[in-house]
Amino acid sequence: MPSSVQLFRDQQYHELKGQCIQQRRLFEDPEFPASDGSLFYQSAPPRKVEWKRPKDLCEDPRLFVNGISSHDLHQGTLGNCWFVAACSCLALRKTLWQQVIPDFNEQEWDPKNPEKYAGIFRFRFWCFGEWTEVVIDDLLPTVDGKLIYCHSNVKNEFWCALLEKAYAKLAGSYEALDGGSAADAIVDFTGAVAESIDLVQGKYGEIISEQMKLFEDLLKVHKRGGLISCYIAVSSGGPSEVETEMGLVIGHAYSVTAVRKLRLGERLIFSFKAEKLFMIRLRNPWGKREWNGAWSDNSEEWKKVSSSERKSLGLTLENDGEFWMTFEDWCKNFTDVDICRIVNTSYFSLHKTWEKKMMHGAWARNSEPLLNRSGGCFDNRETFLQNPQYVFDVKKTEDKVLISLQQEDRRKYKKEGKGDSIPIGFEILKVEDNRSYRLHQLTVQERVATSLYINTRTVFLKRILKQGRYILIPTTYHPGIVTKFILRLFTDVPSKLRELKADKPKMTCWSLLCGYPRRVTQIKIHSAEGLQKQDRSGGADPYVLIKCENQSMRSPVQHDTTSPIFDTQVIFYRKNIDSPIIVQVWNSNILCDQFLGQAVLAASPSDPREQQTLQLQGRGSREATEVPGHITVKVFSSDDLVEL
Repeated sequence: MPSSVQLFRDQQYHELKGQCIQQRRLFEDPEFPASDGSLFYQSAPPRKVEWKRPKDLCEDPRLFVNGISSHDLHQGTLGNCWFVAACSCLALRKTLWQQVIPDFNEQEWDPKNPEKYAGIFRFRFWCFGEWTEVVIDDLLPTVDGKLIYCHSNVKNEFWCALLEKAYAKLAGSYEALDGGSAADAIVDFTGAVAESIDLVQGKYGEIISEQMKLFEDLLKVHKRGGLISCYIAVSSGGPSEVETEMGLVIGHAYSVTAVRKLRLGERLIFSFKAEKLFMIRLRNPWGKREWNGAWSDNSEEWKKVSSSERKSLGLTLENDGEFWMTFEDWCKNFTDVDICRIVNTSYFSLHKTWEKKMMHGAWARNSEPLLNRSGGCFDNRETFLQNPQYVFDVKKTEDKVLISLQQEDRRKYKKEGKGDSIPIGFEILKVEDNRSYRLHQLTVQERVATSLYINTRTVFLKRILKQGRYILIPTTYHPGIVTKFILRLFTDVPSKLRELKADKPKMTCWSLLCGYPRRVTQIKIHSAEGLQKQDRSGGADPYVLIKCENQSMRSPVQHDTTSPIFDTQVIFYRKNIDSPIIVQVWNSNILCDQFLGQAVLAASPSDPREQQTLQLQGRGSREATEVPGHITVKVFSSDDLVEL
């Protein structure tokens, strides 16, 4: 259960319920009244809507009838198949739905003690990084005595209709739920990390190797409690919710209810391998209309499968909206998949444990460039670095990182005509190993990853990054846009993710005594070549040591080479501008490291900024003596501390 929960509109469930029981009345929610304003923000109701309580719609109303199931749900007249698909996914995972519907036994109707029923329910959603509890009454919109929105296929079961009402309250109205994303709803139910994949762009229907990688990924996500949904995108100007020849509905969200590798009889040869079939099971939120191709409910293929195998798959031959497909057919027929990963951060787990860091941030406009935090994407070269900047470290030789950038939910702004998500994305730059202040100009830094820029609520990226320090810059696509975001970073070992706020070292009383930096210098040590051989095999294990005043930075060791590629970046804020920067090359040994040579750099602003190759020299009394090897460097210096 979540450790801390925010109360939506400060409504306290137990307090309100206690008052209603004491006063012997049923709760009526003043924050989301039974009126047209809670239904619509611009449309007018097509017919007279009556708000009715479950007890007025059936005898013996219940939250759940025979437990919770992905088969419980049917979409109503609202275009929110995506919400119903998300609910179908949620119903598959007991630990997840129990977070959304807390203390469900306490909330259930008790026919033996009707006086304890107060017509009040509570649900929890993960809103922008925090669990939020939403309280509702049980008045539901009906026409001719029937629920018009999401409802159960069992007349006296109401969990999905009540959950939808709580979600509509959070969004501002039922109409605000019209047209959305299953991934967004799943994130709101679980706090999962959402990733959207374009199956057409990725050519998953054509490239078998990519198809297999995706299958293994979905199999792992599903096994580890993740939730998956998919749809066929509507072509521009094309009709929505039209059925294809194969029985699939365009522009309609389906929940994935199983991902399986099946081993079947030897006499069967399938598209991937003999005896092995890669299968996926889907559910249509309408509860009817199914795939009619290979492996559909009544297809010839199932006749070759034994009844025990069918039973293990849970195969039913009813038109219940649930059906199996081969993974190849799924890749060829669907265009988009939303994967919601439940990222494991528990140390008491058999599976891989991730280190998680989450930051709340905002894009904010300011006419002063150093204070502006809404600079737009990388294409806006003049203002790109005028965005929030977050620094993190990769401690291992290389590490897989998961990054999720989520903008605030804009559905609440639909009434003002501003409900669409803003195109967002982010850049990752490899920077100096000791950078502690904001980046002001791209010089030696390396652009290592760019996310998609897309107008979805969440943008996700998976990358393997090499050891070093990185800056992550979340941006809107266009400059000058103002909104909030949360940034989540998952790594194998702690990343120390933090926002860079200061532009340069702070001036303190201590600075008056010890001096304040007068110059900033960036150095990139690219490589060395022709180093003195150090072992019998003719190699060496070199590293560089960069010294400036009383600071020094050391690169990782490059093994068994006399021509190492270092790609090491450092930055120094220098008080004594007459003191040179010394770049030394050393050979790593078990007992005592060996000096191989050095280059001494004045690093003044007038020095060339192009890459230069320098002859290595000795040190001490041999400082003027050349030694074997050259080092290739790039140096930038400025007396303006906020230029670099």
